[in-house]
Amino acid sequence: MKSIWIILREQLSNFYLVRRLSMYDIKSKNQNNYLGIVWEILTPLISILIYWFVFATLRQREPIQMNGMEVPFFFWLFIGFVVWTFFFQGSIEASKSIYRRLKMLSKMNFPLSLIPNISIFSKFYTHILMLAIACVTFQFAGYYMNVYYVQLPYFVLGTYMLVFSFSLITSTLSTLVRDVHLLLNSLLRMALYLSGVLWPLSLLSDFPTLMRIMQLNPLIYLIEGYRSVFFGTEWYLITHWEMTLYFWGLIAVLLTIGSVLHIKFRRNFIDYL
Repeated sequence: MKSIWIILREQLSNFYLVRRLSMYDIKSKNQNNYLGIVWEILTPLISILIYWFVFATLRQREPIQMNGMEVPFFFWLFIGFVVWTFFFQGSIEASKSIYRRLKMLSKMNFPLSLIPNISIFSKFYTHILMLAIACVTFQFAGYYMNVYYVQLPYFVLGTYMLVFSFSLITSTLSTLVRDVHLLLNSLLRMALYLSGVLWPLSLLSDFPTLMRIMQLNPLIYLIEGYRSVFFGTEWYLITHWEMTLYFWGLIAVLLTIGSVLHIKFRRNFIDYL
């Protein structure tokens, strides 16, 4: 618990610094592009259109059933991909953030636990903008804002905590062993097909054991939660309270492991460069 408190205290006391450096990170990455930071939005939108074309146009996907409501595959995919993009990009960038910036920051009075969070926060801005685009798009599609939108800040917080907790582990291990980042990149690309982004979990209804195992993936909880908000189907965090408890229990475990690893090894990070 002491390690968790140290990490969280560093994030809260240096929040202004995280916010400023994350904005600088976005601008520096896109300063040589004509469209600048617009690419932060265009890239995930293009990816969504590609997957929609492949899985809906070429394969003629039927509308998805959600609590008795039929929803178009494109909008169903759109929300899932918004969540996935933040998780994937935030996790990948944060996992390599420490060993890429350590030489520059080792001479500064700078809590090293902020480095992964800066990378995550730079992707968090994009996530918020994508959610805003989704809200506007859904209004034109006839899925109007509803009372279930009250849940949205909860799922946004849950997604951020999952990325941060997971990245504390991967950023530490990637600094110690560079192969971890390469392995993570490959595994997360494969995980896209196991996270309920491209196909509904109900397809496994004839295989209940496999379906229960798949539900242990915390991303499925988050993605289905976001969808329940935008399509206005249910109070997901309440009706699936068992998964809510499991999700936050998993966050606690990941945050504990990540905090302990980070605190234990960060004094020696410079030795692994």
